[in-house]
Amino acid sequence: MMSLSSSKEIPSMAYPKTLLSIAASAGGLAVFLIVASSLLISQPIGTTVSSYFYGVDHTERFDIDSVNGNGDVVAEAFRNSLIPRNNSDSGDSVVKSQSNEQLSKDKTSETRDANEFSDARREGGGGVNRTSSGVVVEMGSEDSTNVKHQEKGVDVIKNIENIGINVQKTNRTRVNSADSGCDLYHGKWVYDSTGPLYTNNSCPVLTQTQNCQGNGRPDKEYENWRWKPTQCDLPHFDAKKFLELMRGKTLAFVGDSVARNQMESLLCILWQVEVPKNRGNRKMQRYYFRSTSTMIVRIWSSWLVHQTPEPFDFAPAGVNKLHLDSPDERFMELIPNFDVIVLSSGHWFAKQSVYILNNEIVGGQLWWPDKSREMKVNNIEAFGISVETILTALVKHPNYTGLTILRSFSPDHYEGGAWNTGGSCTGKEKPAMDSELVDNGFTNIMHEKQVTGFNHAIRKQTNKSKAVLMDITNAFSYRHDGHPGPYRSPDPNKITKRGPDGRPPPQDCLHWCMPGPVDTWNELVFEIIEKEFVARKSHPSV
Repeated sequence: MMSLSSSKEIPSMAYPKTLLSIAASAGGLAVFLIVASSLLISQPIGTTVSSYFYGVDHTERFDIDSVNGNGDVVAEAFRNSLIPRNNSDSGDSVVKSQSNEQLSKDKTSETRDANEFSDARREGGGGVNRTSSGVVVEMGSEDSTNVKHQEKGVDVIKNIENIGINVQKTNRTRVNSADSGCDLYHGKWVYDSTGPLYTNNSCPVLTQTQNCQGNGRPDKEYENWRWKPTQCDLPHFDAKKFLELMRGKTLAFVGDSVARNQMESLLCILWQVEVPKNRGNRKMQRYYFRSTSTMIVRIWSSWLVHQTPEPFDFAPAGVNKLHLDSPDERFMELIPNFDVIVLSSGHWFAKQSVYILNNEIVGGQLWWPDKSREMKVNNIEAFGISVETILTALVKHPNYTGLTILRSFSPDHYEGGAWNTGGSCTGKEKPAMDSELVDNGFTNIMHEKQVTGFNHAIRKQTNKSKAVLMDITNAFSYRHDGHPGPYRSPDPNKITKRGPDGRPPPQDCLHWCMPGPVDTWNELVFEIIEKEFVARKSHPSV
């Protein structure tokens, strides 16, 4: 009775107040959990903490689809800039090359290379979690040294200023692109005030000697000229679309330092939408884009044919012997792994070498000690034979079904002499007018021999691969403004003006500034690949 009586004395509003408080607390907790969950999904705390303390950020890839407005672009760029980098050496450091014995092939390494290509094809997006050492050793490089590329820290402020512009450019709609009836190689250079697809500050892998703005070149207009074919438009490079087009595929640049120039241009463009993983080894540079399992490869091959320093007949050791009828075996064994191959050669035929054909010495360049012997093949003819040899090997290879793009001879612009006899391209700031073109007999005959070699090889085709001549020689004869010239290094004391005797300073009028005209080569490559892949889908049996 007492307990019942006591309960009646409790005020009538006590229960409703308690229930209201509980409901309010539960509602507040629910709101908190929803907000906290959304924050964790957009940027997991564990990932952020691990990136700050351990230098590992698995959100490093810059995905345009997740960007809403420039504010998010800036935030993403700033977050990526916080990732610690190994800056003990600059990206331009040089590592002395190993001896020929150390770099000789072994079957274990070859098998591992082939297996790694197969593994890359099987991996999905995000399948690669290994960090790269950042060191790429190039076999047989042009200066007998190995350039050490690292993912250098990019100037955050300049990157923030430019990255939003680059995102917009690389996602422009590809309208009026080249169709099967368009001649890509005849047209004119037109000024484009929107500027290049990247800057020297937004690409950490370009070679310093081609970093013209970083080396102090005072003018910039050479970056703003676009190639306009007469019959159609050549669209701006859409990096995301390119990676999607190359999903699960490998593109290999094979050849000389101009091949490196073009490969780095492509990497700079793609770098604006995704940072690749460096998977290079002693034999080749390899960059892997996880979002689409796309691999970009570069393999050094000076002449594209078999070469050896060993003595042969009356040619002594030390002089390069070129077997003009044998392809360079260092990359031929890898070609079944490649879907697209871009070939670059020609300029090394001006260097000292001995030419061997049918196991007989038939000629040489800057070497022919016995004047009583007849020289049957000069360097220009040797180049034509080498082009036919390498292309024949590709179009007859039983296990190669890919697309081969032969980029035609890249013109140099040394005026008043050769590279070592006072030739110069200093002061050229715009594409040449027709009246300014300087006829280059060497370029013309090299181009002619290259085209002839290409045509001869195509007639021998037995496999289902495709070969295309990307004929840039005439269009780029106008771009005397696109070379580094004397701006080959960041040295503030370098000489950039002619001396009192009128002689120009040492300069590079062969390679191309980045950004610069060389980026057009990759826009052409994109068009060729897209056209070919579309054709294969329409006619799969071809």
